[in-house]
Amino acid sequence: MSGAGAPDFFYREAQRLGYVARSAFKLLQIQKQHKLIKPGSSVLDLGCAPGAWLQVACQSLGPLKNGGTVVGIDIKKVKVPSLHCDARVQTFSADVLNLPKTQVRALSPKQKGFSVILSDMCPSVSGITTKDAALSAELGMRALDLAVGRAASAHPVDDRGEEHPNDLNSDPDENGVLKSGGHLVIKLLESEDVKEFSQICKPLFRKASWLRPKATRSSSREIYLICQGLES
Repeated sequence: MSGAGAPDFFYREAQRLGYVARSAFKLLQIQKQHKLIKPGSSVLDLGCAPGAWLQVACQSLGPLKNGGTVVGIDIKKVKVPSLHCDARVQTFSADVLNLPKTQVRALSPKQKGFSVILSDMCPSVSGITTKDAALSAELGMRALDLAVGRAASAHPVDDRGEEHPNDLNSDPDENGVLKSGGHLVIKLLESEDVKEFSQICKPLFRKASWLRPKATRSSSREIYLICQGLES
């Protein structure tokens, strides 16, 4: 019963509890283990369709009086789910690959950035393993770039293997939209490329670890990189 599309335990539980997709249980597990989203958090959900992570993120903020905000962005137009969401949740339709950081930052409270960035973005799967992994890595790198900006390539390596600092006169749009001390979750498809993400993220965050949630189908190669505490 674990094949793609089969109505397994998590599918049935999602229907029973009012979640729009079984993927809700992936973020519920991440939240239970790492407690990334707290009352008052500002959350950016990249690739938010169909809205299950919006539901869990809003629930994790606690009662409406606690404040906080959840902003979802997806290339598709996504309606905010009626269950588990409230006025703190809003969605925007845009292609994250072409969205300037200044526009993303403008969606955050007081335009000061987000405290949690979630990327559950996934490419249209072709079935060609290497191609799908490469597309997934591209989306993951975009999420990382949005979050930390030039910090992701603070010491680029040239063709001779020598490090050299970034140009200090770079565009201000290169600054990331994740607040200092903030958290980042990136979904990737397992491949050789995922090691690169660990190498980039570990120096930037207090902690970086991998998780394959229990709700992940056995046929899936999805894995999540959990980055906690962006260093200032």
